[in-house]
Amino acid sequence: MTVNTISQTKTELQAKVLLGLGVGLLVLAFLSLSVGAFSIPLGNVLSIISSQLGVNFADFTAQQSNVLLQIRLPRLLLAILVGGGLGITGASLQGLFRNPLVEPGLIGVSTGGALFAVIFIVFGASIPAWHYLGPFALPLAAFIGGLLNTYIVYRIASQFGKTDISLLILSGVALNALSGALIGLVLFYADDAAIRNFTFWSLGDLGGANWTKVGIGFLLIVGPVVFLLSQFRNLNALAIGENEAFHMGVDVQKTKIILLVASAVIVGTAVSMSGTIGFVGLVVPHLLRLTFGADHRLILPGSFLLGAILLTGADILARTIVMPAEMPIGIITAIMGAPFFVWLILRFKKIRY
Repeated sequence: MTVNTISQTKTELQAKVLLGLGVGLLVLAFLSLSVGAFSIPLGNVLSIISSQLGVNFADFTAQQSNVLLQIRLPRLLLAILVGGGLGITGASLQGLFRNPLVEPGLIGVSTGGALFAVIFIVFGASIPAWHYLGPFALPLAAFIGGLLNTYIVYRIASQFGKTDISLLILSGVALNALSGALIGLVLFYADDAAIRNFTFWSLGDLGGANWTKVGIGFLLIVGPVVFLLSQFRNLNALAIGENEAFHMGVDVQKTKIILLVASAVIVGTAVSMSGTIGFVGLVVPHLLRLTFGADHRLILPGSFLLGAILLTGADILARTIVMPAEMPIGIITAIMGAPFFVWLILRFKKIRY
């Protein structure tokens, strides 16, 4: 086979995989809109959505319309934004540091965002400057926390322009522990209502989704996601090694900084909207690499779609498994992700030794 034939075959495979993931997400999205404690037939779901475009082909009740448009649809869109954002962030960080064990929660991005979000929730009312930012204040606080933790971990693990992965993970564990302790200290000064809200929020919660959150998430997540999608060539070059990438024309240090900042924006926004949801950024990219190889031309968009699929599916389970109550979505992702993480460590150990 010629090089052109191989490249064409690879491109066709990538297109089919992305199309399959897109179709899977679409099917799951309609299922998410239909099922729940208040069931809405699929025909009514389609009719309610089409009625917003001026086309109505089936009768539906006002209650069905309100539940779908004001509760289910913003929740679905937030799950897609958060799950997709966490998925592509995990893929970018794993590619940047060339290690499948790296993910936003492990290196302190998520807990840093959670810490600053909690500080804002408990003490934000006493800081007049925050009021001028309106609904953007909480995502900004979470972004600052995630970026600060990421910067500290990166500086500890970097020496002479290179990043030690072992130090990166160990420093991430240390920052996670410190952030957790500081969260506990902040909650010591919170009232009972704030503590109850944080307890549920810390396990992951999409129940507070609304159109305001969706709008903010769209503004703060989609831009960095589009930027990360454009970095597939740099990440493919970094996969060979930093020195090799430099000789291929990649500004390694600049690429590291902008990828870390973009990742912190996405994760900080996701944490502020839905709480701490673990393992999505770890599991999703690695599943794609195991199945389809390490080309970031596929891994990055595939991780966004598969992350959205994973979180949407987990949200369906969270809403239906204990109906009419609701299970925190972070419990679902942890049950799925923790065994995979253990298997990944054992596999990594076997390859290394």
